[in-house]
Amino acid sequence: MVSIGTYERVQVTDAAAALLRQLTEQHGPLMFHQSGGCCDGSAPMCFPVGMFLTGPSDVKLGELEVGLVSPIEVFISQAQFEYWKYTHITIDVVPGRGAGFSVEGPTGYRFLIRSRMLNDAELEYFGLKPQG
Repeated sequence: MVSIGTYERVQVTDAAAALLRQLTEQHGPLMFHQSGGCCDGSAPMCFPVGMFLTGPSDVKLGELEVGLVSPIEVFISQAQFEYWKYTHITIDVVPGRGAGFSVEGPTGYRFLIRSRMLNDAELEYFGLKPQG
């Protein structure tokens, strides 16, 4: 949720947070990466921390508070961020087969991205509001 005076680029639904808590019990601390590639790469991929290495071409979108000791970090490739920088992202979960390398694969659920355009206050906060 958006707090007073602070805006976030990414959030998580209650259903996705519940699944993330279960997956953390099985796999330890988790993180997300959104590459924007084809096939599985177009879905948010959830990995145990250390199984996917981020680099200088990745942007940290934010952290998800899901009721664990530590938040879950969310990254996106720089190229994909350029397309999505005007967008607020919500990570959700729906029934279906998860991505091949993402930890939710065997659960019968898959993570997906729901998005909306940033509002004027968010655009200003992130330095994206056009001047004039």
